Amino acid sequence: MISDRRGAAAMVDKWAIKRGLADAINDHDMHRMLDFFTEDAVFVSPAGVAEGHEQIAWLFEQFFKGFPDLHLTVWYEATGTDNPLMVEWTGTGTHTGPFLLPDGRELEATGRRITLRGTCASFVENEKIATHREYFDQLELYSQLGLRLSRDDSAAA
Repeated sequence: MISDRRGAAAMVDKWAIKRGLADAINDHDMHRMLDFFTEDAVFVSPAGVAEGHEQIAWLFEQFFKGFPDLHLTVWYEATGTDNPLMVEWTGTGTHTGPFLLPDGRELEATGRRITLRGTCASFVENEKIATHREYFDQLELYSQLGLRLSRDDSAAA
């Protein structure tokens, strides 16, 4: 196999972007976080789809308000891939602030600790993240917050 030094350097730069984003998230540094995304980036997660810096910031703010000590630990990097860049992570935090639920209600602080497992894929173009897809189990999160599933009988009609 022939080594392409230029391609290897590009992969290193992309991983520096991905790791830098994780550091900015852990520092809750919104300006630094947004610097890693293109102006029109798309961020897809179980919490919703955000397009552009303003919406991406709003999405992160919901998590930071609800979990002011939110911390992500990246424990696996799929370094054999060039694009997308895939990682697996564990998020931990304490629910000490209001947290927006999918139905639009806010869950007031419960004081409960959460441990959430997830994975994400980032597509990097021109040294910025153009698309970021985050996957985590919402039921795992909401059950740790003391919420339960309920049947919506109006949907059965």
